[in-house]
Amino acid sequence: MRTFALVLLASLPLAAQTDSGLERKISDKINATLRESRASSASVVLVLDGKVAFAKAFGNANLDPLRPATTETRYAVGSISKQFTAASVLLLQEQGKLSLDDKVAKYFPDLTRANEVSIRQLLSHTSGYEDYAPEDYIIPAWTEPIAPRAIVDRWAKKPLNFDPGTKWQYSNTNYVLAGQIVEKVAGEGLLPFLRRHIFDPLGMHSAGDCFETPGANDAAAYTRFAGGPPRPVKREAAGWYFAAGELCMTPSDLAKWDMAWLREEILSAKSYEEFIREARLANGDHTGYALGLSVGEFHRLPSISHSGEVSGFISANSIYPTRRAAIVVLTNEDGVNLIGPISTAIATAALLPEEPAQSKQADAQAKGILAGLRQGKLDRALFTSNANSYFTDVALRDIEASLKPAGKLKSFTRTGETLRGGMTHRNYRAEFEKKTFTMNIYVMPDGKYEQFMVEQ
Repeated sequence: MRTFALVLLASLPLAAQTDSGLERKISDKINATLRESRASSASVVLVLDGKVAFAKAFGNANLDPLRPATTETRYAVGSISKQFTAASVLLLQEQGKLSLDDKVAKYFPDLTRANEVSIRQLLSHTSGYEDYAPEDYIIPAWTEPIAPRAIVDRWAKKPLNFDPGTKWQYSNTNYVLAGQIVEKVAGEGLLPFLRRHIFDPLGMHSAGDCFETPGANDAAAYTRFAGGPPRPVKREAAGWYFAAGELCMTPSDLAKWDMAWLREEILSAKSYEEFIREARLANGDHTGYALGLSVGEFHRLPSISHSGEVSGFISANSIYPTRRAAIVVLTNEDGVNLIGPISTAIATAALLPEEPAQSKQADAQAKGILAGLRQGKLDRALFTSNANSYFTDVALRDIEASLKPAGKLKSFTRTGETLRGGMTHRNYRAEFEKKTFTMNIYVMPDGKYEQFMVEQ
């Protein structure tokens, strides 16, 4: 286990033509992230224009004996499973067999305040039922199998953590209960229902319960302690995550679900609207959560996403509807968060326009101006008349008095560059030993500074 081979494996055939520079940029970033973190593996899929544009596996599905990850390696997806449970409820609503606004008492009248809690509140985490699994590591109780009904009986009969609809609090109990309702209404198990209505129609042949359908190509589970190496870790026993997080699949199969979502293929248009409608609290406050999905944005691009974590696995699935894009990142090691950096790197490379080329000379000049201001000096020839009017004697003294005590400059980083008002707008972050400042700068086409504001 001292050697962590980070082998880039052959990609799937590309369904959409992608720029080789984009592929190289993404691959280089993921390889560097794995190398730096010493993590076991990551497998990713990028969907662009509704089609798979990039699918690759990096690293090793198993470390002892060494087994490289491939695009066919299956990972536990954890709480990404919740959106499939929510989809099941929406399908049953389309069939007229239940309603999101049904009270839990209609199906399980013996649970706490069941006549006040709706299915919608279960799926949006606003029910008040206490979470039975908040820990981010495997506890001894989870190593023994359990029936989902036993989870419901133990945790959904406790007093509520809050009045239904008044707060948002993530709770796996909600989804175990929702899965029980699906089984009761459908008259069959949740997994057969998912296979019949979603997995088989979409060709998601790897998708299934991690314990009912184990595969030789499944990724092994690893954890780590602080900055230590990957260590093998046990998985939760059957039943513990059920409808809340018990699914396994390949990233490519999860991407099939994302692409069907973009085509509105499995559910009706009305159900998809319900799926992503953000839940509001009784007082009107936002929750940032819909039905098994977080709703938000990435650099002003609307996003629909969910992450997942079970013992040994961390995952992320994000859809960007306005770009007909999706990003899947699955990893087989908890204790190190790769999904955030990798998802962000892929989204930035694939979905955001290239920032104007950064000039080392411009950065060096800005850094030099900051150094001069720290000494109370300013080369006014570099500035427009407007900017020179800003730098009064008072302004220069205040800036000098602010910067001098800040200590040694540790880093000077450009944090953004855009165009506005016929000028280039740049932002920098200057981190000193004792304080951090930002620079808010506008540069004219002739290179003179129209604005150079130092802000704490």
